[in-house]
Order: sequence, then structure tokens, then C-alpha cells
Amino acid sequence: MKKILLNNKSLNGKTTVLGDKSISHRAIMIGALAEGITNIKGFLKGEDCIATINCFKELGIKIVENEDMISVYGNGLYGLKKPKNQLYVGNSGTTIRLISGILSAQKFSSIVTGDSSIIKRPMKRIVEPLSLMGANIESDNGFAPLYINGSNLKGIEYNMPIASAQVKSAILLASLFAKNKTTIIEKYKSRDHSEIMLKQFGANISINNNVIECNPVSKLIPQNINICGDISSACFIIVGALITKNSHIIIENVGINPTRTGFLEVLLKMGANIKFLNIKYINGEKVCDIEVKSSKLKACDISGDIIPKMIDEIPLFALVASLASGTSVVKDAEELKFKESNRIKTISTELNKIGANIIEASDGMIIEGDKIFYGNECESYNDHRIAMCIAIASLVCNEPIILNNYECVNISFPNFFDILENL
Repeated sequence: MKKILLNNKSLNGKTTVLGDKSISHRAIMIGALAEGITNIKGFLKGEDCIATINCFKELGIKIVENEDMISVYGNGLYGLKKPKNQLYVGNSGTTIRLISGILSAQKFSSIVTGDSSIIKRPMKRIVEPLSLMGANIESDNGFAPLYINGSNLKGIEYNMPIASAQVKSAILLASLFAKNKTTIIEKYKSRDHSEIMLKQFGANISINNNVIECNPVSKLIPQNINICGDISSACFIIVGALITKNSHIIIENVGINPTRTGFLEVLLKMGANIKFLNIKYINGEKVCDIEVKSSKLKACDISGDIIPKMIDEIPLFALVASLASGTSVVKDAEELKFKESNRIKTISTELNKIGANIIEASDGMIIEGDKIFYGNECESYNDHRIAMCIAIASLVCNEPIILNNYECVNISFPNFFDILENL
């Protein structure tokens, strides 16, 4: 379906964003492996996280969904049951990769698959390390469906070839069942929600800089989880306020885990007027209110270890850089090619349609700034982050943008358009 987007608007007021998607996935999975009831508040009821709930229900886990809380009745590490059907993850790369680590150690076989996007996303990156641990996984030439026969696993030492929290988390979840210690060595630190949550549930994990050690455990202990607002969702609203005139917003209760704040760090370098208020810790996660005012921004180059800390926000960076003064360069971001869409290509194509000048590179892009946006018809590629980027870009257009297949925002941010209109 098509949507005519807001144009030439400012944003003002207070708001919140829905619960963190990464934490929501992990709360269901780890809660299912604990012995007892894990209660989760602030769970993101987006399509990806609902897919995780459905998979674990299929694996025999009782999950009760109330208005403000999800209760997961964990059956212990070996309490999952053989599914009667294929496990369908929809569009969720997090679900398929993390659940594979768990299924690799079970006493039954299973098949995991997803939609037309998932079957094009690379799974070799998890199959290889899990196979080194003794997992028995067959794939369609490195792609889903995955055919997993539960095996006895052993610990490994694994040097991460790419910065990927999904791959790291798949190994960590598998390591809970291994007969000896697993060591993971990261070149660049990726988001660490799995490590934080596993520790809370009683896993035997130690972290020394970029080296993570995880020993097998006999059981996990259920927890009460309060999920903070998703920083990746908040960043769209933040950018909307930065690039529009006379905007002033506060987004309350947002997670600012240091492995997720790369984009905010870059925005501050670019001259953004952003303040962090009421900082506290909830369930081991750093949380605050974020105040944002309209700002004149300057160009910035990004590469190296900042990339994993802002991988989901790089399409937004391309938008901001197109409006900032000067030319910006993105390097070391080849991982963008393997998201819901090839985000190097899709964000370049769509922003160029409305007045940007972005040149694609093999691992990033060159973005010319000081551009003025105009209306056009744009595509989402069924990629929630591309759709939301175009919606934010429309705020500084003098003519409307027509966005096709806008409903894909429901994957991660179901009330995105409501929040924009309210502000």
C-alpha cells in the first residue's frame, strides 16, 4: 500500500518509543531456557519479536501475553519439545540465527525457515562456528531453510571474522550446552545484550575487553525484565527533530547501551544539540531521557570500530549527511549488504530520488551534503529502516513523498507514524 508522508514539518513534545527489539528477542529465548516464570514488561510487539514468541510456543513453551506483560514459563535448558511444524521466523534474522544456537544442542531435529527476505540472507556465518562446536546443520548452500539435528556440543575458541551480535549470540547460546568452556574473540565489540542478560539469568560468563568466555551451566534462573525503549527506533525521531526547524523533543526511557550509541556519538561530532537526562540502569542496561533540538550539522567520516555500534543507523546517517555541510564518507560497512535489503544500494537509490547525491562503494558510500530534498515516489523494499528513513526525509521536503509498502515499519516500530504525527 502507498502512504503520502508528512512534509515540511517540525517536531515538538515528549514521547516514548516501544521496547528494544534486540532485548525483547533475547528475553523470550533465555526465559524459555530458565527454570520457572520470567515476566517481561516493555516487550516489543513488532512482527519480528512476535515471530520469536511463535517459535518458542511451537517448541512447547507456555507464553502468556497480557496487555502490559509477557510471562514465559521456562522449562529448563533441555525442556524444549520437538516441533510438529517447521519453525517460521518471518523476516527476523535475529530469530533464525539465535534460535539455531539453541536448537543445535537439543535432543530432536527441527527445520527453521522464513520469508522471501530471510532465505536470501547468509546463514553460513552461524553454521560454520556452530559446526565447529559439533552441531549438525544442513542448509540450502548457506541459506535457509536450516535443517538442525540436535547434537552434543563442545566448547571452542572462535575469532569473529565479522562484527555480528547475532553470530556471537548464537555461539553464546550454544555454549550453555557445551561440555567445556567457549571463548569468543571480537575484533570490534558488537552489541552485548546477550552477555548482559545471560549474566542476569545466572550464566557463567566473563568479559575482558573483546574476549568473552562462557562456561556451560546446569540451569538458568528466571528473572523479571523491564525492557527500555529501543535506541534504534528513537534515532529516527531524534533525526527528525535535528533536521527540522524549531523542533524540540524529549524521548523518555531510552536504552543507551554503549555498544549501541555509535550514531549518537557521530551526531554529537556533527554538532547535534542532544542532551542525556536522568541516567540510570535497569536490568543491567543503561537508560535515560534524550532531549533534542534543531541543529545545523557538519559532515563526518565513519569507519572502523564505530560501524558495529551504529550498523542499523547508517541509512539514517546517509540522510543526515545529505543535509549537513560538506562531504561525508562511510567505510567498513559491507555488512549493510546483508540486512533486510542491501542497504548501501537501497538507501542510496531512494535518497537520490529526492535530491541527495550518494555514490555507492563496495563497503559504504560517499555522501555530498547541503542538499535540498523534493517530493517523489519511493520504495521501502520491505525494509523497515529504509521506510522510516524516507518518512523522516519527508519532514524537510516542500512537496509530499509517496512511500510504497509503508506497512513494513511494523517489523520493529508499529506506532512509528502515530508518534510522528503526534509530535
